[in-house]
Amino acid sequence: MSVPLYQAKAEMFRTLGHPVRIRVLELLQPGPQPVRDLLAEIDIEPSSLSQQLAVLRRAGIVVSFRDGGAVMYALSTPAVLDLLAAGRRILGEILTDRDGLLAELRARTGAAGDGVEEDLTGSR
Repeated sequence: MSVPLYQAKAEMFRTLGHPVRIRVLELLQPGPQPVRDLLAEIDIEPSSLSQQLAVLRRAGIVVSFRDGGAVMYALSTPAVLDLLAAGRRILGEILTDRDGLLAELRARTGAAGDGVEEDLTGSR
């Protein structure tokens, strides 16, 4: 029995739901990287990085191969770059919308003094 598409998508997003995994994907954007270079860029224990790389590899998001004595990792498909770019765009729009809403609320509540701003930001 096959898994519904929405369930497969949810599993993929769960796989991406770890800061180290996202950082690894960002570091792999220019092209394949050896594990030692990933370790130099990410403040994490080698065993923890290995676990995170294994999760990404099992999900099919990255691939690994040997180049001489180095273990290399690469994005499995250029579509991962599109997903990361979409994430940046969405996050940028969300944050812009929040900033705009907060500015609007500050402008409206500044005169009224109804405490809405305090509820949103935790301070006045």
